[in-house]
Formats: sequence, structure tokens, C-alpha cells
Amino acid sequence: MTATMTAIEIEKPGGPEMLKPATRPVPVAGAGEVLIKVAAAGINRPDVVQRQGFYAPPPGASDIPGLEVAGHVAALGEGVTGFREGDAVCALISGGGYAEYAVAPAGSVLPVPKGLTMAEAAAIPETFFTVWSNVFDRAGLASGEWLLVHGGSSGIGSTAIQLAKAFGARVATTVGSADKVAFVEKLGADLAVNYREADFVDAVLKATEGRGVNVVLDMVGGDYLPRNLNALAVEGQHVSIAALRGMQAEFNIMQVMLKRQVLTGSTLRARDNGFKAAVAAALREKVWPLIEAGRIKPIVDTVLPLEKASDAHALMESSRHMGKIVLSVTPA
Repeated sequence: MTATMTAIEIEKPGGPEMLKPATRPVPVAGAGEVLIKVAAAGINRPDVVQRQGFYAPPPGASDIPGLEVAGHVAALGEGVTGFREGDAVCALISGGGYAEYAVAPAGSVLPVPKGLTMAEAAAIPETFFTVWSNVFDRAGLASGEWLLVHGGSSGIGSTAIQLAKAFGARVATTVGSADKVAFVEKLGADLAVNYREADFVDAVLKATEGRGVNVVLDMVGGDYLPRNLNALAVEGQHVSIAALRGMQAEFNIMQVMLKRQVLTGSTLRARDNGFKAAVAAALREKVWPLIEAGRIKPIVDTVLPLEKASDAHALMESSRHMGKIVLSVTPA
């Protein structure tokens, strides 16, 4: 193993062109950590927000962007068991993914599901951890219930649709084009609304015979929040995980009281290692068998080389992609 590696730095807050290749020391796996030789790294919205200067890494995390990787175990820190050097793994990390090596807490490291490429494996951790912890753990989506997820063609959206359907729920989703309607319907969405042509609240209420959905997974925020509540059932759960249309919202509190609705939300990056390890264990038990059986699959739209990270961010900001954008870092 060499002492240095290529990584992508954020030169200064700004546009995609601020992502620059640089030489960094190879990180060292501390106690309870795994050093991974990265084959592929997923691109996520939080990476974009960090690059823009609005989402600083949590204390102790790498300033290199990148929250999920797949590759091979290069070294084990003190006290780590259950893995060997050379094992094919994917991992959720708090930063450092856009690089040839990355360190992950051992509890957030999972074996690459059988049958997946490294690019597909790198598309799993951030979205699957997010969807599982928010839709199933936090909101308690159950078989037979309805989930509304905005941005159905995104990485989060495509994951939420597949997971909800696999566990017996029905799914409504919003997208911005006819091509994306077809894409999410192929994934199993029961209702796909092109928000440029129709009102999703009206469509949801019609599909649910006026009852509304049981869970909303919202990445939009802003003026979507009151509309989401109009589409949410009595005792429904509204879960916010991002706010692309703004952090402020105005809504009718009496409606929330009368319908006994619950407004909640979370971020994943700053959660402690114990929480993430618990989510990883649940995914390995309940979701990994579905992936290996071919019932669920991470959807990869585009794979670009590490040095094209700026192009990957430009593509994400264009919203033209369907599924995940992944960086190819080193040969698998």
C-alpha cells in the first residue's frame, strides 16, 4: 500500500468546478474501523450541499466529500472482527468517499450482496440506510399502507419504491417527465404523478379513496409541506429528510391536530456509530436476502471516473438522472 492517494477536494465553496483532484495521505484505520480500498463511490445530494458550503462535515469526519463506498478491505483496526483483508464490502461513511482509500466504522460495513457490481454496491449505503431508518423504523410503514415519496426517480426515490413494495405497501410518487413516470412505474409505483401536469394531492386522494397516504417521505420541503399534509391520512406520518424548496414552511396547525398527524424528520450523517450499526444489522437481516434474490436492486444511472467528479455533480444538479450516479475509483 502506498502512503498517498488521489482524492477529490473542494477547493472552495461553489459550483461543480470546485471539485479538484489532489494528493492526500492514505488514512489509517483506528480502533473499530476498517480501511477500504475504494472501487466505487456513490454521489448524493448532501455532497452537493457540502460543496456549495452549506453542510460542513461533522466533527472528526474527513473534509473529502463522499458518504458511501464499495471496495475491498485493505486493513482492519484494533478490535475489528468479522472481516478479512480482501473482503468485498460496501460502507456508509461520514466523509472521504471520493478517494482511493476510505475509513469506515466497522458497524457500518456490509458485505457486497451477491450478484452486484461494485458500482451497484456503492449505490446502496446512503439511500438504503436513509430509507430504512426513516420509512420503516421512524414512520413504521406497514404492509397494505400507502407511502408517498417525492422525487421517485432519484436514488432515494427508487430505493423507497422498491423497499416499500417488497414489504407489501403501496406507493405513490411524483416525478417531472413522462420518461420518469415510465421509470417509476417499472419499479412498481402504484401511482406516478407528473407534477408538471397534475396536482399530486388530488391524484393521491383519488387513488386512496379520500383517505390519504399513511407516510410521506419528503425531500422537497418549503411549500410542499402543507400540500403533503393535505395528502396525508389521519394519524399519518410526515418524514422530512431534505428541503430542496426551502427550510421554511407555513401550514395549518389545526389540521395537524384534528387529523392527529405526526411531523418528524432526521439527518443521517451526524448520527452516532451505534445507530448506524443497528440500521446496518437490520438491512443485512431483512434486505440483503431480497437483493441477492433479485427482488430489489440499486439503480445506477451513470458511472464516471473519479477525476470527473465535477461532471457527476453537474449531472445531479440537472436532475436528468434516474437512479444513482457513481464514481469509479479503482478497478474492482
